[in-house]
Amino acid sequence: MNRQRLTMLISGKVQGVSYRASAADKATSLGLTGYARNLHDGRVEVVAEGEPGALGAFQTWCNEGPPAADVDSISSKEDPATGEFTGFGVR
Repeated sequence: MNRQRLTMLISGKVQGVSYRASAADKATSLGLTGYARNLHDGRVEVVAEGEPGALGAFQTWCNEGPPAADVDSISSKEDPATGEFTGFGVR
């Protein structure tokens, strides 16, 4: 398996709009592991590991987010997967 790790910092109206819970649902449905958490500066950090195709689909979803979200931008980086996660959680 060619698992990758994708770390994204999502800016915009992404806190208080169920972004993390919706991201967890989407990631789980795509077979990804990792987490989503709020940052003190108003952004959401998402770390996901999985197959490149699933990560691509997840990143596309993250650009929109749930209906109440308004995503301004995403900065992302890819690394080799570490395998440290057993599921996808909200922190």
